[in-house]
This record gives sequence, C-alpha cells and structure tokens, in this order.
Amino acid sequence: MTYDAKNIDAAKAVATDKKHVWHHLTQHKPFEQNDPMVIVKGEGMRVWDAKGNEYLDAVSGAVWTVNVGYGRTEIADAVRDQLVTLNYFAQTAGNVPAALFAEKLIDKMPGMSRVYYSNSGSEANEKAWKIVRQIAEKKYGGKKYKVLYRERDYHGTTITALSATGQYERKNQYGPFTPGFVEVPHCCEYRSQWGDVDDYGIRAANEIEKVILAEGPETVGALCLEPITAGGGVIEPPQGYWDRVQEICKQYDILLHIDEVVCGLGRTGKWFGYQHYGVKPDMVTMAKGVASGYAAISCTVTTEEVFEAFKEDDDARMGYFRDISTFGGCTAGPAAALVNMEIIERENLLENVTHMGEHLMGRLNGLKAKYDVIGDVRGKGLFAGFELVKDRVSKEPVDESLPIAIGADCMKQGVIIGRTNRSFREFNNTICLSPALIATQADIDAIVDAIDSAMSRLCPND
Repeated sequence: MTYDAKNIDAAKAVATDKKHVWHHLTQHKPFEQNDPMVIVKGEGMRVWDAKGNEYLDAVSGAVWTVNVGYGRTEIADAVRDQLVTLNYFAQTAGNVPAALFAEKLIDKMPGMSRVYYSNSGSEANEKAWKIVRQIAEKKYGGKKYKVLYRERDYHGTTITALSATGQYERKNQYGPFTPGFVEVPHCCEYRSQWGDVDDYGIRAANEIEKVILAEGPETVGALCLEPITAGGGVIEPPQGYWDRVQEICKQYDILLHIDEVVCGLGRTGKWFGYQHYGVKPDMVTMAKGVASGYAAISCTVTTEEVFEAFKEDDDARMGYFRDISTFGGCTAGPAAALVNMEIIERENLLENVTHMGEHLMGRLNGLKAKYDVIGDVRGKGLFAGFELVKDRVSKEPVDESLPIAIGADCMKQGVIIGRTNRSFREFNNTICLSPALIATQADIDAIVDAIDSAMSRLCPND
C-alpha cells in the first residue's frame, strides 16, 4: 500500500501506533486503557491529532524545533527537488546544498569558518568532544582531554552526551558514564549559592576556575555550556558571567564549546544565543531549528584555528579527523536549512522574536503578579519559562505534579505547553514556552490566557 499523507485512515494509524510504536519520554502502561496521541497535520502554529482536535503549539514541535512553523511548502519543495537530483553521498565528498548552506551559515557567525555535518544535536556534540580528545592527543600528549559541563545543562541523549549532562534524572539508570567529563556549578541567580549578592555572575564563573584548578589545568581541554540553559529551567546567564568565563578559558588554554542546539537559528532574537553576550567560541553545535524539523541535520562549527589542528602531510596517517556521520551526507538537511534561513531573513523573524518576546515576558510577569506560586520568570526572545514554588521566601519548589496538571489543563483547552520533564530530583518545576518564531501577539495572548485559566483552577491565591 502506498502512503498518502492527504488521505489518512486515522483510526488505523492510532491502532497501529498503539500496537507497534515505542514513544519517546512516555510511560506506555496507560495505553492499555487509552489511545496514544497521534498528530496528523500541522499548519503555521497549529497541529491536529487523529481525533480532529486542534492545538496551538507553544513549544515548536514539543522540543523547540519547528522554528518557522508548520506547512512550509517551499521547504518541502526544495527538499523534494534536491532528493530527485541527489539524495545522498557520504561527506567524504561534497555536495551543492552542503556547500551553499555552510557559506550562508558562516556569514551569520563572525569568527567561525568550518561546518561539520551530522544528523542530531547529540551527535554534533559528540563530534566536538572527539575534536577535543584528538587535539589533546596530537598537541598535549593525551593529557588535556577532560571536558567540563555545567550543572542543569543538557547536551544530548547518548551515553557520552549524558556524561556531559547536569541533570540527575536524565542520567539515572544509564551509567556507568564516559570518563573525563566533570561537572561545574550552575549559574541560576534565582537559586544563588551565596544568597543575594551583587556579583553573582562573576562568582558563578569563578566556581568554574576552582574546578579547573582542582582537576589540573593541564588536563582540561574544553568547557561545554549552553548560552541559555534550556531543559534545565530556561536559565539566562547573569551579568558578568560570560566575560569572566572567557577570561578563564583563555588563561588556561581551554576550548570554549557553545551548545546552541536549542537557542540557535533565531530562538532568542539573534541568530545564536551566544551573540547576545559577546562570546567568541571555538566550537558551536546546533540542530533542532537549523531546518525547523523539515529534515534531519546538525552542525559542529569551528574556528579555522581548530580546523588547522587537523591539517598535516599525507604521511601522517592518524592526523586528520577520523570521524564520519552516515546521515551527515544526506542532502535534504542542508537543502531545507537554506530555505529555512531564507524564510527567517525574508520575514524578519529575528525582529518578530524580539518584539513578541517582550510581549510574552510582559504577560508572564503579569501572571507572576497574580499568582504567588510563580517564583521567577526568565528567558530571552521566544524562549521563556517560569518557576513554580510553594513559598516565595523559601523558594521551595512545588511537586512536579503541579506543572504536569497545568500542562494537562492547557491541553484540554487546545494549547500545548512544555515543562522540565523528569530532569532533576526536585527542580522539575518550570513551565517552558518556545512558540515558533512566527508567533503573533494573538498567539502569545492565547497561550498565556490558557495558562492563566489553568492556574486559576489549580493554584488560586489564598
């Protein structure tokens, strides 16, 4: 039987899904009595399930991915045309869309020069860490191999990516982990380790230096950080943090790796999150919004200096970067990414993100003024969250059952929102929002109104 996306037997799709598909991040026991959700259509900011229910998507495909919205026929057409011309050839050779997208991408990233293609954020990060390990071997006798990562940050789902993830429940039951990955403290000012201080950002950065000194600077090869912590609670870095982080990396000859898998391609109002803070990275990784989910693609982008470390004479058999990503050779990804970026430029979506982000933060702060259970509102652009607490003075987090209930209530209203999901022992208490970059003021208002309605029922003030 030929698949026809325009003529779907919805009931059969649900029954077949229930029988054969293993869903991500989902407990399947309830499906013994209930049907799983099956999404069958998307258009703009909205999706429809197999039962005909319509939803306003406030999380861009549930995981911060569909940046330019659903139903973009020009992206689909570009992918189709490319596939019938050339669908694949290993990246040991080049292809046209990969070359063109690399040029367009580098134009948005001053100081960077080389693009290495793969197919997921986890894999893009793995490539960066392999680069670190090989440079350690080539330049430092294997000693400078350790990678530092930050508490509350998330860098992917493979065993090594989890080794670099600062979220307990994400990692629990999957050890033992890859050696050589060392955690540094978080930089969430709302949960300051030193109480109310004026120099929190510098203090938080100095904690990284303490870890470097404890491990031995001669053993630390890279520091991997999200520009704004995403799944760990939407944590924007405090003032002074990034300047001090860069000073530390330069002082101890440590590569700075920025994970833009969530923040990249316009989510925060600039092309990349790190560009808000004057950061000059050595490596940048990205996925999700690179092609807005229309094709699988990820990129590990480096400076020319990092790239040059792997250029040697032909007789240096082990000198080049001896890595390959099978699906890094797919042409659909860069073809989709080219059109995705053109849409962001043509429709002035970076400006829209900035303006709609200001409106979103204003509405969320209005909720904070109305509900004492909201302890903190934070974010940048169309990347926002608010933390739920039992008491604003103690800041004790609510049980995760409350954000789950708020999400379920919003779903009944036809709005899909996000939350920290089984990531921490106690901090699964943040509601997360990341609507597509095309969001209008009416979309933002509908999202926040649904949350307001849910909270009025679930957590009214005394």
